[in-house]
Amino acid sequence: MVTDWSIDKPISAREALFRAGSVGLLGFGVGAVHLVTGFGLPCPFRAVTGWLCPICGGTHMAEALLRGDVAAAWAANPLLLVLAVAIGIRAIGWSTEFVRNPRGPSRRWLPASLTEHWFATFVVVSIVYVLVRNLFPLA
Repeated sequence: MVTDWSIDKPISAREALFRAGSVGLLGFGVGAVHLVTGFGLPCPFRAVTGWLCPICGGTHMAEALLRGDVAAAWAANPLLLVLAVAIGIRAIGWSTEFVRNPRGPSRRWLPASLTEHWFATFVVVSIVYVLVRNLFPLA
């Protein structure tokens, strides 16, 4: 089965929930493995550059959320935590859409300007986050 990941074509709420759940399960799975065994995934970007990437700290964030420590999760990676909360809130909307109309397309949940240029928006936010995070560290 070929999945169309195009942002222009509406997808069903079921497909959206499956995608969000898959990413969430993978993230929390990696966090759970780190919590139990202490094994984490090394970041290739950090190994090459010495800088933290936009995802660095994600394992520690998931581990902190599994322990119920939101402050530690925020300290590990605030951008990823905000993104996870936004996707979680939208997943509630997708669940509602799925219950109301299981076969219907999901409604647009971001302004058209963001959905039309979602990749460019993601890249710009990620670059700014990496620069601020590495050039102006808080600790």
